[in-house]
Amino acid sequence: MTTIYYAAGSLDGFVADPEHSLDWLLTRDVDGSGPMGIDTFLPGVGAMAMGATTYRWIRENLPGGWPYTVPCWVFTHHRPEPPDGADVRFTAEDVADVHEQMVGAAAGQHVWIVGGGELAGQFADRGLLDELWVQWAPVTLGGGAPLLPRRLEFRYEELVRNGEFACARLSVVR
Repeated sequence: MTTIYYAAGSLDGFVADPEHSLDWLLTRDVDGSGPMGIDTFLPGVGAMAMGATTYRWIRENLPGGWPYTVPCWVFTHHRPEPPDGADVRFTAEDVADVHEQMVGAAAGQHVWIVGGGELAGQFADRGLLDELWVQWAPVTLGGGAPLLPRRLEFRYEELVRNGEFACARLSVVR
């Protein structure tokens, strides 16, 4: 079991544009079942964490309802309506306290930090982030939400190309 921040980013280091949109990402050519693709990543995930902005974007922009089947903790100070039939839990607790719950729910599978570089940074601050899987799109945004607004050291474990994306799996150097 590892805690993984799996995200896509722009070449200038952002995960969302200044309007918090991911539209720039959805136009890119990538094979979901290819190297480091989302379809090959998801089967190993047993629990998820995401920030409120990511949650809101998913709810507003992905048709067909909630796309995930594993328990998801949304870190927020608000209590929006959860999707019908989904295991979505809203919390304002410290990530270290919630991480224990997530590991238990993951039952030996990975914990996925879905979105929010700041949220991933909070896990890293507590020594709970194990890996960063990032897919760099050939685009610059000039601003927006940073991929990971912390100073951290990583070690490259894997480098591949998937469609238009340069993909890397990195482990946190402790």
